[in-house]
Amino acid sequence: MLVAQVVFDQFTDIDVFLAWDLLNRVRHPGWSVKLLGTASHYTSRTGLTVPMHGSIDEASSADAVLFSSGPGTRVLYRDPGYLARFRLDPERQLIGSMCSGALLLAALGLLDGRPATTHPIVAELLRAEGVDVVQAPFVRSGKVATAAACLAGVDLASWVVESLLGPEARGAMLAEVRPVGRDLVLASDRPAGSSAVSHAEPLRGSRQDEQ
Repeated sequence: MLVAQVVFDQFTDIDVFLAWDLLNRVRHPGWSVKLLGTASHYTSRTGLTVPMHGSIDEASSADAVLFSSGPGTRVLYRDPGYLARFRLDPERQLIGSMCSGALLLAALGLLDGRPATTHPIVAELLRAEGVDVVQAPFVRSGKVATAAACLAGVDLASWVVESLLGPEARGAMLAEVRPVGRDLVLASDRPAGSSAVSHAEPLRGSRQDEQ
């Protein structure tokens, strides 16, 4: 099973590395996690350069595809050449995004008729694409899911693992990172119909170039 994380220049560090770490705690025969891009290396928003494992063309055959976030999304979601390289199928694949990565899902037509969430600083850009943007940490509709604000990456990774391998694999993954002496309650644990509803206040003081 291949889980692909789509990365690009100026990605938000935690939105890649949190899911990367969690997904690599899964112990299952044939389980593989790859960082995919159009270049051999990318530099994060904080200046950390990381190598890719392959090309975004591999995403078309992955079991799950997760789009990262960062300032680079503002350019790529308007780039027809970049978008044309994806051949994704929400009937066959799990497809998700972190924060502004939802812009790429929208540009690929994957949010048509689906509610979605994103970081507050890009919510209006996503609405401009005709998407019903809701204020929630995690929203799933069929095999498409969006997560908003960095720590919701736990929800996104948990959704992927449970969907592909079941609740025991998800539980084993989370057991390794659960805060000692405290339950880990995720938005993705709510019934599907309630995951798209939240009354949280918009984030304050966020830098415009982060997500």
